[in-house]
Amino acid sequence: MNPSGGLVPSPRTLEVESLDAFDRLVAAGAVAMHGWHAQSLDLRGRKAALEALDVEGAIFLGCTFDQGVEDGLRRRGALIFPRLQGVPFDPYRARLYTPQELYAGLENSPYEELPDALVYQWSIRPGQRNRLDATLASALHDHAIGDALDEFTHSDPYAGRTTVGVMGGHAALRGTPDFAQAAELGRLLAQSGRIVATGGGPGAMEAANLGAYLSQVPHAEFTAALAGLGAVPGFRPSVSAWAREAAAVVERHPGGTPSLGIPTWFYGHEPPNYFATHIAKYFANAIREAILLELCDGGIIFLPGAAGTVQEIFQDACENYYSAREAVTPMVLVGRQHWEHEYPAWPMLQRLAAGRAMEDRIFLVDSVDQALAVLGG
Repeated sequence: MNPSGGLVPSPRTLEVESLDAFDRLVAAGAVAMHGWHAQSLDLRGRKAALEALDVEGAIFLGCTFDQGVEDGLRRRGALIFPRLQGVPFDPYRARLYTPQELYAGLENSPYEELPDALVYQWSIRPGQRNRLDATLASALHDHAIGDALDEFTHSDPYAGRTTVGVMGGHAALRGTPDFAQAAELGRLLAQSGRIVATGGGPGAMEAANLGAYLSQVPHAEFTAALAGLGAVPGFRPSVSAWAREAAAVVERHPGGTPSLGIPTWFYGHEPPNYFATHIAKYFANAIREAILLELCDGGIIFLPGAAGTVQEIFQDACENYYSAREAVTPMVLVGRQHWEHEYPAWPMLQRLAAGRAMEDRIFLVDSVDQALAVLGG
């Protein structure tokens, strides 16, 4: 599987994701749009340019046109996917989300009225999962997010760097040792030149993205940010207060180190954290989980967690169990007491790994410094 969900190599196409890109292509003398995929463009005012182009084989996804242009494009061989009515998101979006986009209006409005919450509310309407239009919209959206994620992983600042996943429970509260440990891990990983990827939610995930985001600020400022966040320990009872406290940190430290969050509206009661600079949010949790694990070519560090983290451990273990030796990635479990006794995943993991290529790529450690050391950082 690749991030965009395709199972086979795709033909060469040209993604046209901005008006500037469209105008540059036209100005450069383009005469035909065969193989062009125009995504969510407002093409009003480009009637003359479109009429001058051979549009047979072009695909327009959620674009807006001048009056009468759309019918002409169809007659000349273009395929047009219309905007979907009553959908509170763009199914054809060309880029990953930012926290500022998902939390637009946070300064003056409660979380329940913001884009992220409105999409979740739409997704859980009675009967929504059985409606063809809703299913089509969410599937198109997840494909578009996968495509955007694939582009991100082949661009600066991502290209040429390994990605290390940090998995852990959402219950780790700001101001606690567990939260500080996860933040320090994210900071150390980013300082070592790796891209940090998490499930994009609260708790240990937020902390790891925070540590990565603030990896280049002086340590005193990093610890001050940690202490300040403790004023609102968790997203309950108020997501609004929780997110505003994080947004204030980002405003004080603009331009932090990029990191990746991959959350899901399937668990929409857990809001996305504000410190992942690039957010690939999916409707389908199974796709989201598979993609998150696949992206982590530098291994995954599992901090203490419960059901969700245990699921991720053994999903990753299954990948490694059947993997070619050269494709096995490290698995590092942090917290002997937790993973040997409270949730004894380590004994089972050892049993699975025995005699397999993954046997010398699983580790149980007690600190984030040790976790980084076994990854070679």
